[in-house]
Amino acid sequence: MAGRALVLGGGGLAGIAWETGMLAGMAAEGHDVTGAEVLIGTSAGSVVASQVATAVPLATLFDRQADPARWTPELPPNGIPLPELFEMTARWAEEIDDPAELRRRVGTMALATETVAEPDRRAVIAARLPVHDWPGRPLSIVAVDVHTGDPRVFDRDSGVPLIDAVAASCAVPGVWPPVTIGETRYIDGGLRSLANADLASGSEVVLVLAAIPDPALDDQVAELSATGSRVTVLTPDEESLAAFGTDPLDPATRTPAAKAGHAQGRRAAATIATLWT
Repeated sequence: MAGRALVLGGGGLAGIAWETGMLAGMAAEGHDVTGAEVLIGTSAGSVVASQVATAVPLATLFDRQADPARWTPELPPNGIPLPELFEMTARWAEEIDDPAELRRRVGTMALATETVAEPDRRAVIAARLPVHDWPGRPLSIVAVDVHTGDPRVFDRDSGVPLIDAVAASCAVPGVWPPVTIGETRYIDGGLRSLANADLASGSEVVLVLAAIPDPALDDQVAELSATGSRVTVLTPDEESLAAFGTDPLDPATRTPAAKAGHAQGRRAAATIATLWT
């Protein structure tokens, strides 16, 4: 086993802000974990992973979340409201035992739902990323094939532009349009797992930032631990959850979530120091 892995899970705009704040807060206490040998990002985490893989300082990335004057532009979603989407997918999950079949059902819904134009959504993702080229270090971004329900892990060897990989991983079904890559289309990698921490298999140390509870995460952590990885999972504390509000896709969550994450990251730094050394 070798190396350290940083796993960044989904969580909407609030999750992007919180994860960025957490990383910046830990770094402010002298424990910068963004130098991990492996970066794995899903949905919101794909944005953060792509950002921290660049040479842009963490403090700058944090300011882009915490300071409204530096926010990148967002589009208002015009698809299915989140409460309705959550209720629908929960109902399907009770009816369908096969995870791949469930993902295909969700994919069919995503294709049938009218949302914003795909190029307009791509422009939003492009604005979030300070660098549009794949980094020269391992970065894995998870999405799901809308037709087959199969997960797809994009990296610098996949031949897919970084913007498209991140857009696919962030394509919340029914909220944002599926992303066209090659001859198929892709939706949010969180359908496979909100964190996909098991992709860090083989890493000696694994740190997971999970902005939203992931039903699969406990099993993934157990699997990693059973093969010798030392795993720590950090989730939002009470103050951070309050900052998220009721809609993680609301741009207004960015400042409070970033600041709450920064404060939580500073408090968590001592724990991370033990893991990361």
